Amino acid sequence: MVKQYCEGCHNARLKTAGLVLEGQDFSAVPANADLWEKVIRKLRTGAMPPPGARRPDAAAIQGLAAWLESELDRAVAAHPNPGEPLVHRLNRAEYANAIRDLLAVDVDVARLLPPDDSAFGFDNVSDVLGLSPVLIERYVAAAESISALAVGEGGVSPGAETYFVRQDRSQDQHIEGLPLGTLGGLRVTHTFPLDGDYTFQVALLRTNNDGLVGLERAHQIEIAVDGARVLLETVGGDPGKAPVKREKVTEDDVDDEPQSAVESKLRVTVPIKAGQRTVTAAFVQKRGADTMRLQPFVRSSTSPYDSTGMPHIRTLTVAGPFNATGPGDTPMRRRVFTCRPSSTAASERSCATQILSTLARRAYRRPVTTKDLQPLLAFYDAGRMEGGFETGVQRAVQRILASPKFVLRVERDPAKAVPGSIHPLTDLELASRLSFFLWSSIPDDQLLDLASKGQLSTTATLDKQVRRMLDDPKADALVSNFAGQWLQLRNLRNTVPDPEEFPDFDDQLREGFARETELFFASIVREDHNVLDLLTANYTFVNERLAKHYGIPFVNGTHFRRVLVTDENRQGLLGHGSLLTVTSHANRTAPVLRGKWVLDALLGTPPPPPPPNVNTDLPTPGEGEKAQTMRQMMETHRANPVCASCHKLMDPIGLAMEHFDAVGAWRSTDAGGPIDASTQLLDGTKVDGVVALRAALLKRPGVIVETFTERLMTYALGRGLHAYDMPAVREIVRTAAQREYRFSAIVLGIVNSTPFRMRLSDNTTPAAEKTRVAKR
Repeated sequence: MVKQYCEGCHNARLKTAGLVLEGQDFSAVPANADLWEKVIRKLRTGAMPPPGARRPDAAAIQGLAAWLESELDRAVAAHPNPGEPLVHRLNRAEYANAIRDLLAVDVDVARLLPPDDSAFGFDNVSDVLGLSPVLIERYVAAAESISALAVGEGGVSPGAETYFVRQDRSQDQHIEGLPLGTLGGLRVTHTFPLDGDYTFQVALLRTNNDGLVGLERAHQIEIAVDGARVLLETVGGDPGKAPVKREKVTEDDVDDEPQSAVESKLRVTVPIKAGQRTVTAAFVQKRGADTMRLQPFVRSSTSPYDSTGMPHIRTLTVAGPFNATGPGDTPMRRRVFTCRPSSTAASERSCATQILSTLARRAYRRPVTTKDLQPLLAFYDAGRMEGGFETGVQRAVQRILASPKFVLRVERDPAKAVPGSIHPLTDLELASRLSFFLWSSIPDDQLLDLASKGQLSTTATLDKQVRRMLDDPKADALVSNFAGQWLQLRNLRNTVPDPEEFPDFDDQLREGFARETELFFASIVREDHNVLDLLTANYTFVNERLAKHYGIPFVNGTHFRRVLVTDENRQGLLGHGSLLTVTSHANRTAPVLRGKWVLDALLGTPPPPPPPNVNTDLPTPGEGEKAQTMRQMMETHRANPVCASCHKLMDPIGLAMEHFDAVGAWRSTDAGGPIDASTQLLDGTKVDGVVALRAALLKRPGVIVETFTERLMTYALGRGLHAYDMPAVREIVRTAAQREYRFSAIVLGIVNSTPFRMRLSDNTTPAAEKTRVAKR
């Protein structure tokens, strides 16, 4: 078959796609596993032989793929390879979650640590999570800030934190999570480190010529903390009319920055108890004519020069503490101070030892030894000499958070391990792998207790713990971190459609897109669906704003609810505005990006990058020329032979989705003419739109499930997959097929696989070097 159908292109002379099949030794397929894994993927997806070339029947193609798989699987079963040993640094999401679970404090880690690099589609891949001297300094600074916040250490000095509202957020409608009866504004969770006075300052949106927006009419602005109003002020309207009196007295001398007459009224200083609290700033909703729109668009702010319409809150600043009276009683302090000493130094040190032992066990993810406690108690002693018991505890907590034992995940070889040998993870190492996979955080006490007793690795216990962890709210990390990157939801925040082309697009729609897909993926996880439901489900989650965008009737209010999707075009991920928007350009659709996403994320066959110095811009009509449809522009672009070879892979998929515009709305015309979504896929299948495209993809369910499993395993292991990992992936898919490809079946398959449960002893680092690194 290879000689008859493949070697005509993939020979030593042509080397098409860099692949040479001529002369391959079929008695030693495993010796060239990387090559044959590529061949298998092309055969399974129907990409080879290409259209126009002679093709054997489908059964013969699948038979060749199955034979190659069996050869590779048999070789790996005889000589398993779990991959090279790795050191994982906690990325920002993992660090924030670990701090939350360790100290009961939510930190804005983006303000403390730089962004993480990504590889293989994820930012938890160990190869790119380096640890430079500058980054070490940032971790040390973060440890100091977080420990002071958790302990409520008396040296906390007044500071200010400013929260911003996006300019394209509509503020003439209620926003989910804000008090009923309000419009616009923002809701934040702010940590107040000490009991004391705090100043709240609201700033309004200004036009490009420095005018305040929307003050031709009177509007009331409310600031509230945990639902209790601390300021109610009227701005705008008739200056001769007496404003509504404040409910709290302000202290104008707190902020020396010059304020406009309007914004100076939007500042208040009030006493607040320490802890994490919800702060809101919003407009009080009016009744009657004053709520009428001055422009026809959904978005309430369209021009940076328009000062009419609804005013917008731009920022909320929280400053303090001033006149601090103490740390108060907070969940953070209760998590730290698990005991209280008497007045003697001996009892203080005993209590400190208990506190630090408890925290270090959770932070280091294993039982702590006397050797672990020695440096912590040294920091405690130094801090106690400086400022007393609580200062000593704060210094020791800082030392825990800055320790490599917390920031790094290191799996060690067992004693007397033969270099290059394979051995199972210890139960404690397995507990960490499991918790960072499903929770992006440290193990909880139940996991640690089981691991410490050597009971976690039994099949029944591990199965039970996986199901418990998937049911835990912390499994939402799979949505925000895995799905957020696999489905490119994180890219939405940087997506800004052209307001001239899409004047209705606003931040509420952007957030609605992300929320819909997050809730949808979470339902697959929580309800343990077949993962193919990601493409076929006849339900989704919308609020009123998103429902109007999709044309779904009878949905009112800002809260999201599950609805039945009767329009087949909208069913599954291919109908989600989130994916359709991030795979578009600011002013038009991008069939290439949409096709590329399907090939990469669903079929596991990413197209090659464009050749260097090739113009990827689409032709644009000259002055007086008729505008072209996207299909016409793509056909002109493909006329270049350099471009055609790659575009024939991507364009048919993207053109089948052309009825969705660049912000995911359904349309029937493009450039004044009807949209033609008919096309032919690379395997010869003819489709005429997104419904037919979905059906064509689902003809190969195993390929889609296998690609999903690859992505999830990459995320679980924190490394890219190699040819020696693919037999494990195929075994997971075969086993999951017996349980209808349910999400839990794939997770359990990954957790019980050789790459997840085993590790390769380090056979590259000399013993002296390993000892030196361990000591350092």
